[in-house]
Amino acid sequence: MIANIIGATGLTGSALLLQLLDDERFTTVRAFVRRPLYVTHPKLETHVIEFKQPDTWRHLVQGDVLFSTLGTTIREAGSQEAQYRVDFEYQYAFARAAADNGLSFYVLVSSVGANARSSNFYTRMKGELDEAVQKLPFQHIVILRPGFLDGERKISRPAEKIGLMVMRLAGRLPFFRAWRPIHTDIVAKAMIRGAMNTAPGKVIYTLEEVFELAAPPKSSPQ
Repeated sequence: MIANIIGATGLTGSALLLQLLDDERFTTVRAFVRRPLYVTHPKLETHVIEFKQPDTWRHLVQGDVLFSTLGTTIREAGSQEAQYRVDFEYQYAFARAAADNGLSFYVLVSSVGANARSSNFYTRMKGELDEAVQKLPFQHIVILRPGFLDGERKISRPAEKIGLMVMRLAGRLPFFRAWRPIHTDIVAKAMIRGAMNTAPGKVIYTLEEVFELAAPPKSSPQ
């Protein structure tokens, strides 16, 4: 298979990239990034692009599957408008290019609580994207809605570290279990497993289902 990935420099995307490169089922991994990758591999193709200029890159989106992990924070973006541009507009434009170019599989990392009618800006934005991409003519659409992402961040964010510790503790309580943290290695593994499901249609995985999707297959009783 030929994989395309956006967001490969991010927390989830970097974990996914390494797993794709290590997976023999993928012969080519094509990463579209805003800045150069510090990863080299015989089957890795890196394209440094301007997402706001689709005419310069849409013809390069070729192959079998698009993995979409692009995203930013409102702190990094500077405003809700700037975050919406990255998290919704850029991701949707890329998904539409992939669909127009005949890719069969689309795998998106969304968010727990995603709802296009939410009063919360972030979950509403994620829900709007979920609904928009499901209208595109992919044969297979997989949407994962993980909770708080756990992993090694390249940029130190003390507030997020504190929040992560709180969510780890709260996640032990039944009421908060649906919001407990999930490591990006698990999310990446679930994304690949989702792409291997050849049954046509659309499927959305909740946090608990993401854990189950990434888990090793249970051995049959002897």
